[in-house]
Amino acid sequence: MILSSIKDLIKKADCEGLRAVLSKNPGLANEPIRLDDNPAKAHPLHRICDGVFNGVYSDQAAVEMARIFLEFGANVNGNVAASLNADEVALLYIDHGADVHHAGCHGGTALHWAAWCGRDRLVKRLILEKAPLEKRCIDFKGTPLLWAVHGYKFEGGKNRHRQIECVRLLLQAGADKTVPNIEGTLAMQFLDGEDIELKNLLDKA
Repeated sequence: MILSSIKDLIKKADCEGLRAVLSKNPGLANEPIRLDDNPAKAHPLHRICDGVFNGVYSDQAAVEMARIFLEFGANVNGNVAASLNADEVALLYIDHGADVHHAGCHGGTALHWAAWCGRDRLVKRLILEKAPLEKRCIDFKGTPLLWAVHGYKFEGGKNRHRQIECVRLLLQAGADKTVPNIEGTLAMQFLDGEDIELKNLLDKA
């Protein structure tokens, strides 16, 4: 019953309610919960991010909830991941010591996923935190640079945000554009004639 209330409070972004529940039972800050449409359980800090990805509440609302969970002892490295597009929450987790080397879905690190989504502020911070530039993901053997270019082209550009700036940041930090993926495809080979800005950027590197 209490776990259900935690889930419902997160869905409503009810910070006052969360603080009241966690004040009585701080252990719930690390108790996995499940969403209505997902049978898998996950850490509350991860579920908070899911709400941003699903458009339930804003990134800033998620930050306020996450701060409360961290205040009551939530473990930022307890199987926690920041969902896609939850930039402010991801930055908060880094501030609280999140492991930037952790590999998640497909074996991609936070830098892989930030680059794929075109989140340049997060890419810049992860580079400053010494996230590995040349680490290859497990499933596709792609580097963060390859992921950025693939994210830019994904489904005809439906995922297009600030991947070009992410590529620029990665190249400036020393990323190697000549590392292929598991199929032998280079970053440049994802592009075609309409991708002039990104092609020029890679050509000059």
